[in-house]
Amino acid sequence: MSAKADEYLEINRASWNKRIDSHYQSDFYDVARFLKGKTSLNSIEAALLPNLQGKKVLHLQCHFGQDTLSLARLGADAVGVDLSDKAIAKARELNEACKLKARFICCDIYSLEEHLEEQFDLVFTSYGTIGWLPDLEKWANLIARYLKPGGQLVFAEFHPVVWMFDNDFKKVEYSYFKADPIIEKQQGTYAAKEEQIEIETISWNHSLAEVLGGLSGAGLQLETFQEFDYSPYDCFANTVEIAPSKFQIKGFENKLPMVYALRARK
Repeated sequence: MSAKADEYLEINRASWNKRIDSHYQSDFYDVARFLKGKTSLNSIEAALLPNLQGKKVLHLQCHFGQDTLSLARLGADAVGVDLSDKAIAKARELNEACKLKARFICCDIYSLEEHLEEQFDLVFTSYGTIGWLPDLEKWANLIARYLKPGGQLVFAEFHPVVWMFDNDFKKVEYSYFKADPIIEKQQGTYAAKEEQIEIETISWNHSLAEVLGGLSGAGLQLETFQEFDYSPYDCFANTVEIAPSKFQIKGFENKLPMVYALRARK
């Protein structure tokens, strides 16, 4: 890694701290409706969840906690973890406003063992998470460490094929396989594309083999794996809404895998 890539945690923390106010106020996250009881979970991941009543759930890379709180509304004793101190502050505010009892921890997930010792019935993580992590073997082992025997992982993520393209989906720009860190600067953010903020990020692409191999190597057994030709979020450029909350890339309709989801058991 380059010297700058070695600083990825601080660079990415700063990028998420810059986004948080515009995200919290955005139509994309729709906090007003969430406060009235709307779930933030999509049908893709919701279909993979077991009955969570009374179950302990760990949500990795939770942003400002909407999914953590949606899991709590389903009866879970939920803990959310995120790198961004400003996001965790908002998550705690939202938790109070919703009168829920979720807990939130601010740290990068690789240092989670310094902050959390217990084990969980379910680990949950979704959409735009693993690209911020350089080491998926370490990620998978962390998930295994926090799962009770027989516990489950539910994971939904954007498909690695999507990340091969440039931001406008005009050309293939990046390797499908993990290679050098991708260091980018951009104006705006996916939830508020016109926002006048400049963000620098460092990320990595991860193939399906890297994901599945990491989980298998950590002792998790795959129970179900699915791929989808749409995104439930309008977070990419040049999208077409083919059905309510189902977005594809214009010109690539029905041709690109957009999301994958899995459930695995320890």
